[in-house]
Amino acid sequence: MDFVLHLPVIGLLLQFVGYLVVVSVQNGNLIITLATPIGLGALCGFMNERSGVVNIGIEGMMLTAAFIAWYVAALAGQVLPAGTPGPLGITLPLLVGLAAALAAGVLVSALHAWLSITVRADQIISGTIINIVALGITGYLGLLISQNSPSSAGNFSSLSLPAGVDGIPVLGWLLNTVIEHGPITLSMLVGVVVLQVLLYRSRWGLRTRAVGEHPRAAETVGIDVIALRYRNVLLGGLLAGLAGAWFTIEYGNSFQGGMTNGRGFIALAALIFGRWTPVGAVGAALLFGVADALGTAIRQGPPTGDLGTFLTAVPPQLFSALPYIVTIVVLAGVVGRSVAPAADGQPYERESKAT
Repeated sequence: MDFVLHLPVIGLLLQFVGYLVVVSVQNGNLIITLATPIGLGALCGFMNERSGVVNIGIEGMMLTAAFIAWYVAALAGQVLPAGTPGPLGITLPLLVGLAAALAAGVLVSALHAWLSITVRADQIISGTIINIVALGITGYLGLLISQNSPSSAGNFSSLSLPAGVDGIPVLGWLLNTVIEHGPITLSMLVGVVVLQVLLYRSRWGLRTRAVGEHPRAAETVGIDVIALRYRNVLLGGLLAGLAGAWFTIEYGNSFQGGMTNGRGFIALAALIFGRWTPVGAVGAALLFGVADALGTAIRQGPPTGDLGTFLTAVPPQLFSALPYIVTIVVLAGVVGRSVAPAADGQPYERESKAT
């Protein structure tokens, strides 16, 4: 009798799984696009935490870079000739805006590195300060500048496949899903592969893992722990800069205060869920991308039948919150099972200066 009573619930679950598969297949390109800032943010966190530096300031770094990319590109568009857009919609103002975003990410990361590594301040507080200051300053400046209605420099476009490729069974869908993106999204897809290989197949990767696990032992074999941590945190700033630029010169072409909407924190959840590896972190980012795309699909075109009736009865705000709900569920299920690098968050003092 109990089995029979549970059949409607099981049926709805099976329908939902089927609907989830269909949404994922039909929106594969969108899922990767939506996962880009989370994936790049997670890779930024990977560069920091594998070196032993906790960085919860990714949100602030992304927000700062998003504002700088938009504003600098807009200013460059007024004084530099845009010309005919090249491949991927590349123009000189957009390149200047992208370079400025990368520089902004590095500068904010340099501040975090100085506070965390040299000053040996509490790394959580350092990241929190970055988030608060970035939210306040960019929100104020964005509101102030928007009153003058600066002209947008546009945004990057997606790579286009040759005509007829989309029609190739399976391969066409795969190429469309993976390749037809803007340059920042493509850089994430390339970067995750490069970092994964370097982490386990290069001297840099070996040294980074050693510094993150046992910096004292790493220094005894000649590794400059301080220099390596600085270098990796600054490189992480480049990735955060890319993530911020994605918001304003690739996915969109304008800036709104707080537009990162917590994706920097979701990136940290993706890093933990991915067990501090590049592939795992970006894979987790894709999971959040699926949640985001699923919420959009349900709001715009819910399924038919009993499942559609049930989903349309749910408040639409719940679907907007799906990525954040998934973040909570993931952290609740993973925390305690994923083991962070042993020296993560621990300030390091050189042996010669130790008391």
